[in-house]
Amino acid sequence: MDVLRAAIQPITHNLPHQARDALIALLGDACYKTLLLDVDLADGACAKLAISKGLGIGIIGASAVVKIPQLLKLVNSQSSDGISFLSYLLETSAYLINLAYNYRHGFPFSTYGETALIAAQNVVISVLVLRFAGQTAAAGVFVAGLAAALYSLFDPSILTTKALGYAQMGAGALSVGSKVPQILAIWQQGGTGQLSAFAVFNYLVGSLSRIFTTLQEVDDPLILYGFIAGFALNAVLAAQMVYYWNAPTDKSKQRRAGNQIEDVAAGLTTGSSARKGPSTRRRG
Repeated sequence: MDVLRAAIQPITHNLPHQARDALIALLGDACYKTLLLDVDLADGACAKLAISKGLGIGIIGASAVVKIPQLLKLVNSQSSDGISFLSYLLETSAYLINLAYNYRHGFPFSTYGETALIAAQNVVISVLVLRFAGQTAAAGVFVAGLAAALYSLFDPSILTTKALGYAQMGAGALSVGSKVPQILAIWQQGGTGQLSAFAVFNYLVGSLSRIFTTLQEVDDPLILYGFIAGFALNAVLAAQMVYYWNAPTDKSKQRRAGNQIEDVAAGLTTGSSARKGPSTRRRG
């Protein structure tokens, strides 16, 4: 430890003031001094806080791209097979409530920042799902409704702190419920369709990490219970993703069967035409 301390302290004692201020804001004065100035890694409380902050920042960073593979699959396939709009509607609603609740209660941004980024990506995916389902007008209504709800959630004169607490209770149920339509859609269609494995497994890891960060930094059982329930259902989705890996959905099977029938019919027609063609054999 003395060797490590001797190697690190010349760096940590001469950090640029911008980096020093950012780390103090992240870890607090006491843990900044303990971990970076004194290089005392044996302090359990500060070590757990640093791990929690690192996980939180990692989750926020990953959340910026977690839904990009899903977006690309939708755009490239021009199909929303295997994706439940209701699931995205419920999840986005829960995220917006959670975002407002955390912000208005002054919790560290590292414990909830991903909700803003994922909610924005969810809105784009939901609009695409409706568009590919031929419901463009409904997509416009959806976006307008979310904008009005977001304004109300952040305005204390419209929604009091007490009322927001009740909404957060409902958000936990919405977050859990948002996974159920997707789970049922996969089960009914017999495949995951255009659902992104990258998003599913990142959700699983992220929800598990959020349980740890919430225990370390947020003294609020409403948020903790929501993450625990979310992790359980994310685990079910991940298990479905593994079980149905590469399995086509019922709609895909029907389209494939239809194409095969058309190919067979075309082949028969071609063969029949060839047999009925005029003969060049000279008669009598």
